[in-house]
Amino acid sequence: MNVLVYLMPLALGLGGLGLAAFLWAMRSGQFEDLDGAGWRGIHDPDDERDQT
Repeated sequence: MNVLVYLMPLALGLGGLGLAAFLWAMRSGQFEDLDGAGWRGIHDPDDERDQT
């Protein structure tokens, strides 16, 4: 039962840390362009069809 004295604050602290990281990511614009990275991965800038 004494272990709960340590585990409960630890769990709440880790949850708060995760929430703070999520809020930081939202405010810094990490989720603004969800499709851009996927299109950059398959786009070939040297492709001749894209230059016309």
